[in-house]
Amino acid sequence: MKKILALVLCLLMAIPAFSFAEEKVVNILSWEGYIDADTLYNFEQETGIKVIWSPMDSIDSMLLKVTQGGGADYDLILSSDYSLNILREQGLLQKLDMSKFANYGNLNPTFLSQSYDPANEYVIPYVAGCPLIIYDPARVPFEITGYEDLWNEQLTDSVAVLENARVLCGITLKTMGQSMNETDPEVLAQMQEKLMPLYKNIRTFGDMESYTAVTTGEASVGFMFTPFVYMVQLEHPDFKVVYPKEGLGYGIDGFVIPAGAKNADNAHVLLDYLMRPEVAANNAEMQYYMCVNEAAEAYLSDTFKNASVMNVPDELLVDAEFILDIGAHETKFQEIYTAFKNQ
Repeated sequence: MKKILALVLCLLMAIPAFSFAEEKVVNILSWEGYIDADTLYNFEQETGIKVIWSPMDSIDSMLLKVTQGGGADYDLILSSDYSLNILREQGLLQKLDMSKFANYGNLNPTFLSQSYDPANEYVIPYVAGCPLIIYDPARVPFEITGYEDLWNEQLTDSVAVLENARVLCGITLKTMGQSMNETDPEVLAQMQEKLMPLYKNIRTFGDMESYTAVTTGEASVGFMFTPFVYMVQLEHPDFKVVYPKEGLGYGIDGFVIPAGAKNADNAHVLLDYLMRPEVAANNAEMQYYMCVNEAAEAYLSDTFKNASVMNVPDELLVDAEFILDIGAHETKFQEIYTAFKNQ
């Protein structure tokens, strides 16, 4: 009887250990909804790993959280290229374990070996985009070929543009034959002088605001990020998309694993899942961004594949320019942009 009682007590003591076994999780820090709910649900059902999503308000707030806490609260960060480079340079990331990826070979080499991760050790690209010009040829009395045309006096109060100081200052620099990341004070002064007259042509600023203005006909020309150009194309397939002759701006959003991640193995499992071609195709179409997964083409819709905004020629992407972290010089760009908008 004593032996039976002892055995029962041992079993009872063991039950809590099984009941409270640690749940498998992966903690992600990124913009709300940047991976659709169905994809995350399917991943959880297949792997038993629960996805905990921490929405971020901005890249600046993300950088603050990670630099102050070392990223220990997160297993994956999904953010824009220049911010990932900041984290890498500060030693806040851990290298990827390539042996844990079965699907890495699906990625398009065009989107690898970038300046923010030249040896492909830290970043898994997720989506990419180029801000482009789109316009209604029935209402614009000339052919638009580049950024310079946005200043044309025939477009007074007719242009809708994205709300981004670095990008608008950047394309102004491109019209001057300069880098979007130029920091020379004399060149920036010239850029400010060049930028100011553009204001009379601006009908509206913002992402959804510009999309609405162009689709409704309030504006005849839009300069917008990839998703908004694509949405306009869907509604107005007769509108023309322009790859500006001065050169493209470019952006890639990608995943990194913080150095202090507690669930790095689970993070690798999710990354490999997202690199499956059918999953990558779904993510690109859901987010309205260029697909970075070469093997995913077979799963993309014809509408998506045939959209010019999603098919920027590789040779143009090779020479496209990233917005880089320019440190304290960022303040000057913001000052110029504020003066521009407050005319």
